Amino acid sequence: MSRHNVTVTVPTQTDREVIIGYAPPLRTFFLEAFPDPEADACGLWLGGVHQEFGSLEIHGLGKDAIVGMTKEAGTRTPPSVGKRLGIVQ
Repeated sequence: MSRHNVTVTVPTQTDREVIIGYAPPLRTFFLEAFPDPEADACGLWLGGVHQEFGSLEIHGLGKDAIVGMTKEAGTRTPPSVGKRLGIVQ
């Protein structure tokens, strides 16, 4: 699973330690931002569902990170345990 740091800004706050990457078991790109330590969760979490973001257009991220995630997304992976058990499609 690739993990790269980026910055995300919304009108009321900025998170400079956002994690973006590709999760092969879910076959999706993901982004985690604005962590809430009290809730042990993120205020913004994209890509937590199987194949939620199979492709992604990214601006402001380094070429090496983009190429790395694209290669990872294009690599065939074996079915996840959930897929093999018929829990997810």
